[in-house]
Order: sequence, then C-alpha cells, then structure tokens
Amino acid sequence: MDLARPDLRPDPSLSTAEMETLQREIAAAATFEDDHALSPAAVAVEEAASLADGLPPARGDAVANETLPGTGDTEDGTDPPTVVGVDQAFLTDREGDRPDAAVSAVVALRGGTVVEYASATTPLSIPYVPGLLAFREGEPILAALDALDADPDLLVCDGSGRIHFREAGLATHVGVLRDVPSVGVAKSLLCGEPDESTDERPAGWRTPIRADDAVPTAEPGTVIGHAFQSRQYPNSKRVNPLYVSPGHRVSAETAVDLVAALCAGYKLPEPTRLADAHADRAKRDAE
Repeated sequence: MDLARPDLRPDPSLSTAEMETLQREIAAAATFEDDHALSPAAVAVEEAASLADGLPPARGDAVANETLPGTGDTEDGTDPPTVVGVDQAFLTDREGDRPDAAVSAVVALRGGTVVEYASATTPLSIPYVPGLLAFREGEPILAALDALDADPDLLVCDGSGRIHFREAGLATHVGVLRDVPSVGVAKSLLCGEPDESTDERPAGWRTPIRADDAVPTAEPGTVIGHAFQSRQYPNSKRVNPLYVSPGHRVSAETAVDLVAALCAGYKLPEPTRLADAHADRAKRDAE
C-alpha cells in the first residue's frame, strides 16, 4: 500500500533535532477527532482465543478482504471492520546482548476471528530512545503491514499515540503515514498527568490523561488519552492499567471505548495480545 505521507516516513539517519521536528509535523498532520465509521460494538471481541495450543489458525489469509462465513455481520448487515494488531519482538546479535533486528508482527481480525497473520524481519539501525520509538520500529512495522493482504480499518499498536512529548508516538506516526484510524496502547505512561491515582483500580475503570509541561505542543489540560484498567484480580489488585491514546482519526474518548471492546478478559486487547504471540512465533522461526 502506498503511503499517504511518504515525506513523513521515519528516517533513522536524522539527527535527534531533525527527528523531533519531523514528529511535530506528524502531530500537525494527525487528526485527533473521530473520522471513521467504527463503533465499539462493531469491533468487539466476545471471547479471547486460547493460546494453550498455539495461535489460532487464520481463516482466509489470501482472501482477507472477502466475506468469511462465521465472522459475524454488524447490525446493519455490513461486514465487521478489519482490526489489525501490531507488535514486535527482537533478535539479538551473536553475543546475545544487543538487539540487531526487529521482528514485526501484525494480526488481522474481523468479527473477533483471525483472518490473516503477517510479519517482517528488518535490521535495527538505532538504539531505543524514549520518545523516538517510531524511528527505530516504524520501518519494520510498515514492512509487516505491506506483507498483509487485508486492508486495516483500525490499527491497534503496542505503543503510545498522542500520549507523547510531541503528540506523535508510534501509533500516530504509523496512522498518519497510512492514513488509517489508529490507537496506541502502552503499558507505561510516557508523559501527561492522570486526573486520578491509577493504583489498585477495578476492571473497567478509566481516567483522563492530560497534557502537562512535558507535552509543550498541546494546551495544558488537554485530554491526550486515558488510563484504562482492562482487568483486575478481585482479591489482589496488582494489575497496572493500560495507557490508551488516539493515534490518528480517532478521538481520545473513542480510542478507549474501542480498546475496551477489544479486551476479552485479558489485560491486553485481543489484537495486540495475538500480535505479541505471533511476534514471538516469528522470532523463533527466524532464529
């Protein structure tokens, strides 16, 4: 698929200052309002796949854009949207102490059913720098998406979107490049301030994350995402919340509603939970 904004492609050869300038351009090009026909009910996953015997088989890798019986239609009779989870694993060098390649994995689901897996293994050219993740992992992810036959209606990325120092996290960068609605689902808070303490919250709880001094590109107090408690243990509330933010063409409120609908009893939403397992499988195959 051709990129909507090839001029904004993440170039790891840029200087840090140039990368940050490019991210400001990404944020300016991003839409943090709803520009899609998605609904939580349309993307909802009713039952999580069991991984006890490995990943579930894909139903129709070569025909992922055609109607598949059994995937369940939406209320208006249309096919369910294609939701693509994105995650990565890493191959280390011969000494085993430094990642030198990324194994990017994408999993396409429709109606809660896996329709396609794809992956790509590409070299890593720069180390991890907080806030510059897209320049390390963006190209590997684009390669994996290029290997996918399905056309995503929604990208769910393991990483931040608008919850970012320049409002241009991985989910925003990839979403703008492909001009596809996207959300970021991070396991830790990169920046911003939650309205309430996130400690020991029950499943389903959420609170806004607002821009603070670490996000100078947004007006102070702007809601840039949510902390969302996707699951919890009833007798020992030890599970930390997810940090959900819009990537592109999705509002902060809708982003967390979509992620909540995609969680099916596990902490991670089903698309990234399966993408994580697929990344591990692809890594084993590549070793």
